[in-house]
Amino acid sequence: MTRPTTRTLVSTGSPFEAAAGYSRAVIDGDWAFVAGTTGYDYAAMAMPESVEDQTRNAMETIRKALAEGGFALEDVVRATYYVTDAAHADVVFPVVGSYFAAIRPAATMIVCGLIRPEMKVEIEVTAKRRA
Repeated sequence: MTRPTTRTLVSTGSPFEAAAGYSRAVIDGDWAFVAGTTGYDYAAMAMPESVEDQTRNAMETIRKALAEGGFALEDVVRATYYVTDAAHADVVFPVVGSYFAAIRPAATMIVCGLIRPEMKVEIEVTAKRRA
């Protein structure tokens, strides 16, 4: 017996998604789960040098993935920020704050290593569709 599903996969078309077998976002009913998103410029397949530009690119990729799934940034209820250096917080917070100032999701920042040396920030979010 197959169960009906409301699951939808969202892709940016990134070769990383195909190679690793993941989706940029998974929409399941009123929930959207956006994968960890780095600052790649997917049009140019290039990573900017600055943490600020990487953060902005990540947030724009997240915004587009949410929109494709029928969500908006205002639906975000949880955000996790991964940075490679604690000093990046002073740059990342104002950028994400410009996107989330009125939304104010529950958030966590973690200092860790990322899989490529050029990656300085990665962001993942969870959203719940508002009534």
